[in-house]
Amino acid sequence: MRLSRIQLTDFRSYSDLRIDLPPGMTTLLGANGAGKTNIVEAIRYLGTLSSHRVSTDASLVRAGESRGSVMGIVEKAGRSLAIEITIVIGGSNSARLNRAPVRPREIAGILRTVVFSPEDIDLVKGEPGGRRRFLDDLCVTLSPVLAGDLADYERVVRQRGALLKALRGKGSETSALEIWDEKLATLGARILRARIEAIRALVPYVSAAYADIDHTGTACSLRYGSSVEVEAAFDSGQARGIEEALLEALAREGPRERERGVCLVGPHRDDVVLSIGDLPARGYASHGESWSAALALRLGTYSLLTATGGPDSGKDGEPVLILDDVFAELDGHRRAALAERASTAQQVVVTAAVKADVPAALGGSVFMVDGGKVTIDG
Repeated sequence: MRLSRIQLTDFRSYSDLRIDLPPGMTTLLGANGAGKTNIVEAIRYLGTLSSHRVSTDASLVRAGESRGSVMGIVEKAGRSLAIEITIVIGGSNSARLNRAPVRPREIAGILRTVVFSPEDIDLVKGEPGGRRRFLDDLCVTLSPVLAGDLADYERVVRQRGALLKALRGKGSETSALEIWDEKLATLGARILRARIEAIRALVPYVSAAYADIDHTGTACSLRYGSSVEVEAAFDSGQARGIEEALLEALAREGPRERERGVCLVGPHRDDVVLSIGDLPARGYASHGESWSAALALRLGTYSLLTATGGPDSGKDGEPVLILDDVFAELDGHRRAALAERASTAQQVVVTAAVKADVPAALGGSVFMVDGGKVTIDG
């Protein structure tokens, strides 16, 4: 898989930009605020239909405009696919595949990317919401149809939460909640099943990546931490096992939910539990261990997506590896480990403020980013 072109129209700071990307390594050099990360964000958005920086699409459109678009050409399985997404402020986004109109969900996952950025330290040190987003992004990449379930689930949680607030102080009245309980359980079961499958597939790759990065012999592990005991239901293989577990938990927690006016049960309350040795990484890992764990999560994801990239996997299954201003944040040992892995990838896009931040061994093409313009260096 390779992204051979990225074209932006009224996206972030760019009114009109086209970059033809060569195979292998591409470095985008420019001062902070020059617009490097805006290009990275556009590439990721094209693959996932979501930003790793903001939660809403409106801020992706250039100031003063009502819409913006991202177009890319993806070389995949011997074919050239032109995918485009148009972001409309206050309206519905639209998409095209090889110029034919399609639903946006139909282009999700055509381009696979893995982005490693300085903010990824929060995957280890931060709140559960960031880890949930990380896992959901992985699930959507593995199975793009899950994007619809996640969007529908968020709407159900909002509607059910509003109803719970309205029912506060009204005793045991529950009939109005039943339809929302059923919807939450149905959608929540699909999401939980996808998350557990993804975590179990990811574990060996993250463990191996951490062992390569950290030479102390300490192991890194992760597991899914659910607000409802669903692992047994998942392992049983029963079609409705997880759904029934959610419904039972909703019934059990109903009085507390109505008292507080919030949804206390479901995937939106869960976490990814990351451990270094026998201790939880959050709160106990050193700064170096935290960086090693964050790097292992991303490199493990890269290896998993490469292994599941298609019927033949191999090089055609590799996602595009994007390293956004991370080399300057890492010590020498971790820089070398990341550079070694990047040197074997089919396509890598690196951003940096200065050339010295990028290991010389990576080589490749260099583009200068300045004042909304991108020019090839030399």
